[in-house]
This record gives sequence, C-alpha cells and structure tokens, in this order.
Amino acid sequence: MANSLIAGIGRALAPRTKGVSSVPSGRGGWGAIYESFAGAWQRNVVLDRDALYANPYIFRCQSMISRDISKLRVRLMRKAAHVWSEVESADPRSVVLRKPNGFQTRNQFFEAWFLSKLARGNTYVLKQRDGRGVVTGLYVLDPTLVQVLVSDAGEVFYNLSVDNLSSISADVVVPASEIIHDRWNCLFHPLVGISPLWANALSGTQSQRISENASVFFSNQSRPGGVLTAPGEITKDTATRLKEEFQKGYSGQNAGKVAVLGDGLTFQPIAVTAVDSQLVEQLKWTAETVATTYGVPLYKVGLGAMPTANNLQSLNVEYYSQALQGLIEDAESCLDAALGFDGTTIGVDFDIDGLLRMDSLTQMDVLEKSKSVLTLDERRRKLDAAPVEGGNTIYLQQQDHSIEAIAARDKLLIAQSVAPPAPPIAEAPEPNPEQEATAERAFFAETLLSLRKALEAA
Repeated sequence: MANSLIAGIGRALAPRTKGVSSVPSGRGGWGAIYESFAGAWQRNVVLDRDALYANPYIFRCQSMISRDISKLRVRLMRKAAHVWSEVESADPRSVVLRKPNGFQTRNQFFEAWFLSKLARGNTYVLKQRDGRGVVTGLYVLDPTLVQVLVSDAGEVFYNLSVDNLSSISADVVVPASEIIHDRWNCLFHPLVGISPLWANALSGTQSQRISENASVFFSNQSRPGGVLTAPGEITKDTATRLKEEFQKGYSGQNAGKVAVLGDGLTFQPIAVTAVDSQLVEQLKWTAETVATTYGVPLYKVGLGAMPTANNLQSLNVEYYSQALQGLIEDAESCLDAALGFDGTTIGVDFDIDGLLRMDSLTQMDVLEKSKSVLTLDERRRKLDAAPVEGGNTIYLQQQDHSIEAIAARDKLLIAQSVAPPAPPIAEAPEPNPEQEATAERAFFAETLLSLRKALEAA
C-alpha cells in the first residue's frame, strides 16, 4: 500500500518538481562534513563517521538516549476543563502510536527515530495512509537515501531513493505533507539538521588515534624503542644492518626475548611513563567533551562520582532536562502535526513517570504529603494498586479552613475595627434590703396559698 501511494504521489508531482533545487547538507555537501575541525578542509581531512560511531562514549550516549526515550509509553491525551487526561476510546489516529508498522514494535520504531536524529541530525518518517486519508503506518527512512528539495515557489519536497524495507521500489519525490522531518542544530540551513558528531569530530578523532597508538604501544610490551650503541665508529651500512636485524629479532611479537650482543654493543631502552604521555587525561578529556555535547551527566558514561540514593531523583531530572526533554517535545510536536492533532486540546504525550521514578522512600513521602491534592485512588494508581471503596475522596485535616472562610473572617474583623464604638451600658441601681425582704415574704405567702387550694381540691 505504501508503494502504490508513493507512486501516485510521484506521478502527481512530476510536472511541479521541474523547478526544484536540492538543499546542501552541512558545509561539505549532502551527507558529508569536511570541516570536522578548524583547518580540516584545507588539509583534506574528511570526517570518518564509522570511526566516530565506534567511539565507546559516543556509542554510549546515543544508545542510552534513544533507549531511554523509546521505553516511554506514548499516550494520546485530551484536555477538558484545563485538565489533560488519557484518551481511553480507540481513536483510529492513535493506533499507529502503538504499532507504527508491520516489522517494528513501538520501542524499536522510536529507537530508530532518535538514533537517526542523534547520528545524522535528521529523522525522516514516511506516512502510509488508508482510503480515508488517515495515517495507518509510519516508516523511519535511511537518512542517506533522502534529499530535501525546495521549489522556486518555496515549496518543500523530499526525494526518496529505493528502500525496499519501506516499500519504495523506485526513486520518487513526495511533498512535505507525507514526511515527518524531525531535525535539530540547523546551523547552516533551516531544513537540514546537524548531529552532535559534528562537534565531536576533533575529540572523537583524537580518542581514536590515542587508542590506535596505545594498541600498537602495548603490543610491543609497552616498550616504545631504545638506543643501540657501539663502542667505536661504524659505517652507515653497518648501522642500518644492525638496526634491521635488531628490529626483526627483538621487536613486535619477538619483544621481550633475550638479546645476545657482541663487539661491545649495548642497548638502552627508552621508557615512557603514563605521566609523560598523559594518555589517561587526554582520553578523559575526549569523553567529557562527548558527554557535554549530548547533554549527558558524566556519571552516566562512567566518569565522575556515582550518585547516592539521596540525590538520585534530582540527577534524573537534570538528565531529563539537559538530554531528553528537547528531543521528546520535538517528537511530540512532529507527531501532532503528522496525525492531525492540534496539540492544544488533543495531542501526543510521552509518559515520563517511569523515567523520573523516585526511590521507594521518597515516593511514599511525596504521596503522603499529597493527601490534600490527590484522592486515595489517584495516589494508589501511582503504585499500580487497584482503587478501593471510598478512595475517590480528597482528605483534609479539620484545622484547615477554606480561603472563602478566611476571607469572610478577615472582612468581619476589618468591619469591626472601623465601626463606631457602642454606647456604654448603664449601671444597675443599688439593691434595697427592705424591698427584697417584702418580695420574699410575698413569694412564700403566694406559694402556701397555692398549696392549700390544691389540697382542698383533692
């Protein structure tokens, strides 16, 4: 289906692509970067990508970043009443997020996505549509088989070479609407991204040369050479012959064998210490440079102090903000535009909860302090626990008061402070003892009279 769709697009574009021109990639043409360090172009030094890919620190950074993002669950989120929630219904546009194509899982697809962007600076994804125009398949293309074209009118197209895995059986030109182009570090052209390998060319090449020289050095039992001395003057031919015989018998695989010298010949080895060569410091510098360009903390590539349990979460947040967040948000925006989501009320989201997961003690402490914000079921969901009866309630301590109640109390206090003073209360008159005695006798007389009438009636 993808092949027939592309063929149809190619025929439709045939008359429109006559006035297009290719966009150069980098500073050395499409797919090559000649200026790998200052002065490299004049010296005809070309960036060796394969050697850089073999660098253990570059390999570690690229594989770690791509794997950490690909393991995140991709969700379709909808915004309602200022709250984002996951779409539970089977939206036909979200199916491709769970199964992008027929030969890759979701994890493999996004790993290929971000490896292409990290290694080449560009990720090209071909869309496959059904009869309704809904995207039902996504294919990460080989960036070396894609070329960006721009027409005289400023329209963007992509020239796709043969790629059997993506069902492209012939070269074809497709419009930008059929390609997801995720790019970064567009230093020389807004449509062409550049990989961090461009910044790592010098340090990566230096690390490769150090490793190669060290391999040769240690293959000779860490003995770089020496001086063969004769007691008297010798001819140039004799010196050349002695040198060749000595190298043949006691260097390379024969290093370390016992040498028998005559005629007063002596051999003085030249020793180079690790401090003199500073290989360790140079290799460490190249590794730190590589990690810096990718935004990866040093401890994650085996450098620096290892984190403790107390600061593990803060280090993960730092790693996310420096190395992953930009890549994740770029991919979310590209997917929103490709699948027809506005990104404001509905959009694609990578669930980062698994990435920023805290240690158990910190997690329980945070959940305990969120009682007044989250319901019991929402807190249990963070622990993958099932809801319970009565758990859909937010609990709050009794001494807490609402903002409205506090505002009403303050309003009453302010009103009382500005109200006029109340008139003074009149003092009660002094009691009269004679009047009190008379009243008391009258009370008893009335009471006795009432009792007498009650007895007579009985």
